[in-house]
Amino acid sequence: MAKNGIIKSARRALLWLTIITLGIPALIGANMLAGDEKTTFVPNLALDLSGGTQIILTPVVAAGQQVLPEQLNQAVGIIRQRVDSTGVSEAQINTSGNNIVVSIPGIPDKNTLALIKSSAKLEFRAVLAASAGSKTQIGAQGSTPIKTSSAKPTDASDLNWVSAKLQKEYENLDCSKTFREPGQVDPEDVPLVTCARGGYEKYILGPVELTGLQLEDAEAGTVTGANGASTNEWAVNLDFNAEGGDKFGKITSRLYPLTDPRNRFAVTVDGYVITAPTTQAVITGGNYDQKSAQLLADQLKYGALPISFTVQSQENISATLGTEQLQAGLLAGLIGLLLVVGYSIFQYRALAVLTLGSLTMAALLTYLAIALLTWRQDYRLSLSGIAGLIVAIGITADSFIVYFERVRDELREGKSLPVAVEAGWARAKRTIIVSDAVSMLAAATLFVLTVGNVKGFAFTLGLTTIVDLAVVWLFTHPMFQLLAQTKYFASGGKFSGLEIREAAAFGYTGRGTFRVSSAVSKEKAASASKEAIKRQTIAERKAEAAGQITKKSEDN
Repeated sequence: MAKNGIIKSARRALLWLTIITLGIPALIGANMLAGDEKTTFVPNLALDLSGGTQIILTPVVAAGQQVLPEQLNQAVGIIRQRVDSTGVSEAQINTSGNNIVVSIPGIPDKNTLALIKSSAKLEFRAVLAASAGSKTQIGAQGSTPIKTSSAKPTDASDLNWVSAKLQKEYENLDCSKTFREPGQVDPEDVPLVTCARGGYEKYILGPVELTGLQLEDAEAGTVTGANGASTNEWAVNLDFNAEGGDKFGKITSRLYPLTDPRNRFAVTVDGYVITAPTTQAVITGGNYDQKSAQLLADQLKYGALPISFTVQSQENISATLGTEQLQAGLLAGLIGLLLVVGYSIFQYRALAVLTLGSLTMAALLTYLAIALLTWRQDYRLSLSGIAGLIVAIGITADSFIVYFERVRDELREGKSLPVAVEAGWARAKRTIIVSDAVSMLAAATLFVLTVGNVKGFAFTLGLTTIVDLAVVWLFTHPMFQLLAQTKYFASGGKFSGLEIREAAAFGYTGRGTFRVSSAVSKEKAASASKEAIKRQTIAERKAEAAGQITKKSEDN
């Protein structure tokens, strides 16, 4: 590549790095100016460093039933999945007797609390009657009385489920007032009188026909219109298993010929109707926006809890480790950083400025990435996460050491510095990619197979590995290209760390061959030859040994 082309390529890479480095804080700052109180440049700390909120959930079961350990363990897994879906917050979810203790870092938002507290006991019931959420007089003001008889109901849509007592309860129900106890458990084999969330409509519902156990997945998305185009209406799409799909098909066949409201199929969560659309495998009609649709999908797709819970207590808790451990972790990172910088100065002298620049850029990009994740995903930094950041110092140092040594190998071949930089980069980048790929594989494996603090370590390890690749490509290599064009480094200036003058003076030609200048004394030539031999690569030593064997064969 021509000199001008190299300079342009290096400047282009540095320009992209500048855009990224300035773009992230600009985006966060703009959101702060817009009035978002949660937006900050300071990363949030996890439970072990900052304390948080502890919620104790107590199971509520029907009379005569007991809570089984298997039910509690399943509930813990579901709640953990819900909390993890809000971001990497390293919450702690454990059992304590028959209770579940959920510890959340900081002050959780309303959505997170809703995911924890809601049992998401999902049920599908046929609609028998529906009207406005206020008190209703059946048969008054032109409304039609519910026609029933004493006959035994034949299916879940049969109006014979509606007794006189149930009809009276329905008439007197006012959805603007509290009518359910927290954690109330409803029998599945009898009708239910309830309201929609928001209180705009009340219902008489038939027995339960489907539950969350038959639901495999729930995904938020926009509704597709008749022409196949996506609309602005948000919905939650449901995916049933084989058993649920078969039941839903039979229910659809039964409801389709009925008239409103009996052709509707209500979906309830904890006894409240979240929607009651006409029969379809999608939850719509609830005026959902993206946020509310995603919240509902998260509640449902992780399955219904096997038991209902009520909140026994909710209180603030102090940090388990505190600021002393945080300071100790940061001190350990600083010591590691100073050792790396000291080694770089000793080994590479003036070239260490590139090491310092690379480490600084890696630290800056990592900090900005964590700040962005704090804003967008409620990410929280734990002590184990800080350990992952400290390990990243070694990852970054490994990358530039590999690069520098490759360039030195090319210089020993007698190449000029600009040519050696390009040739060394062509060889070094493959090694860097392989090394970082191994780190990413380890981080991904830990993140998938572990929970809690180890997951936090794995996350920061993977994040810093990605940052390392970005820094090497967008800073270390472009800056080395520009430094190679300067007179001081290109001419092998004193303390440059490249020893170009020494290589030129002793006529190093590569492949283990040295040519000593006649202007050099015998003592200095002997000393320099020993130094040059020490600097040989493995390939050069093998080539030299092969050459000596060939020479002996020819002499014989």
